[in-house]
Amino acid sequence: MESDQPIREDPAKLRGFFANKFSNYLFLHNHLGKNKFLYQYPRIQYKTIDYKKVVLGLAEGVNVLQNIYNQYDKITLGGNSYQIFSKEIIVKEEDFGIAPENIKYKFLTPWFALNEENYQKYKNYSYSERTDQLKSILIRNIMAIAKTFQYFVDSKIIVNTRLKETSIKFKEEYIIGFLGTFQVNFNLPDYIGLGKSVSRGFGTIKRINNQKE
Repeated sequence: MESDQPIREDPAKLRGFFANKFSNYLFLHNHLGKNKFLYQYPRIQYKTIDYKKVVLGLAEGVNVLQNIYNQYDKITLGGNSYQIFSKEIIVKEEDFGIAPENIKYKFLTPWFALNEENYQKYKNYSYSERTDQLKSILIRNIMAIAKTFQYFVDSKIIVNTRLKETSIKFKEEYIIGFLGTFQVNFNLPDYIGLGKSVSRGFGTIKRINNQKE
């Protein structure tokens, strides 16, 4: 069925489309074959932002997206075929790394912060212990990105958070995620993801320029 409606399927299905159509590009899917995966921060991430489907490329991922940009004019997801009437590619250089002041960010999509082990601890913690745990995880998320892009963190990363629990549907199960804001002395590009399953759109952030937001 062909549709001229907005794409309603989630980013995971969008990821599946590109992984199948352009399987020769590792960064589109991170599958090495034989149930082996490239366990690095994803260079390509699939998102829904303001009801629009966005494919974000970082570093080497930018070249991949530029190479395939004109190789499709229709997307098939879950039995629905969507004709693409407009698309654009935007290439930007962004600051990354330790900042001299705190920068405020907002989670546009739920932050998938807790693995099974951390969740068991989280359940039994007090409010202050949970806050400290989430701060620590957020710092580790940022450190993991820095390591992937070979950025040496030579100063202490300091985080403050204002988060609330939300429900995430992941692989037909519902788990705890988090929405809200955080401040950190680190430059992060808009629309990158933090935490688990960022290639599927979780943990997408955006800088808040107006501190009252």
